[in-house]
Parts: sequence; structure tokens; C-alpha cells
Amino acid sequence: MILPIIGFLAGQLLAGMDGAWIGAAIGLTGAIGFSAVTFYALLQAGRRR
Repeated sequence: MILPIIGFLAGQLLAGMDGAWIGAAIGLTGAIGFSAVTFYALLQAGRRR
């Protein structure tokens, strides 16, 4: 849950206030992708047991 917030703040810092929404969208997309990969890895680990 913290990753999207970090992505949002990092996007604001990188893009400045003018492009804050673009940076936030990129950060949010990255965080969702990372969460999906982590969830998939946990599923795979669960199936191996």
C-alpha cells in the first residue's frame, strides 16, 4: 500500500508541479506492476509446496 504513495511522490519530484499527474501515473503504474509480479511469485511459491 505504501508503494503507490512513494511512486506518486517520486513522480512529483521528477516532473515538478506542472507534470505531477504524469509522474504520478507512471509511479502508480510501476507500483501496480511490481505488486502484480510479487503476487504472481507468491502464487508460484505456494504451488511448489
